[in-house]
Amino acid sequence: MIRRLLVVVAMLLAAPLMAHQQKIAISTVSLNPRTDRIEITHQVPVHDAEHALRMQGARVPDIVGSAKSREEFAAYVTRRFLLTVNGETVTPGYVGSEISGGSLMVYQETPAPAGEARLTVNSQILTDVWARQENRVNIGAGTQVETFIFGAGDTPRDAMLGG
Repeated sequence: MIRRLLVVVAMLLAAPLMAHQQKIAISTVSLNPRTDRIEITHQVPVHDAEHALRMQGARVPDIVGSAKSREEFAAYVTRRFLLTVNGETVTPGYVGSEISGGSLMVYQETPAPAGEARLTVNSQILTDVWARQENRVNIGAGTQVETFIFGAGDTPRDAMLGG
């Protein structure tokens, strides 16, 4: 009985520690027909972003309270997410970032080609920090979404984005 109680207490104490590092980032790539832009949204847990900044040498990163920390991590995200459109490598422009719940949202966009776009994507966000990092990339919107899951060292994947 005491042994079971100790196991339960240990699990309860460990749960908050495990919750801090989620090791999952979610990116969404969609077409905005009103602006003719491909919009990209990256969602990264704040704690994971701060940990990555510490590993890059930041002394006291504060994603929530410091615009400088948010901008540093946003720059990192834009370097670790690779995109080609119809065979041409593009560098989506950085639009901005914000905190939503426990996540940092990073926004990018690039002009959309006329018609359908053949995309090649590779999300290596935080894979240089954790070997078990999992990055989900959702391409499309509504009921027309294709999802890829990337880990450290994975190769790019192709998808069509309707036009």
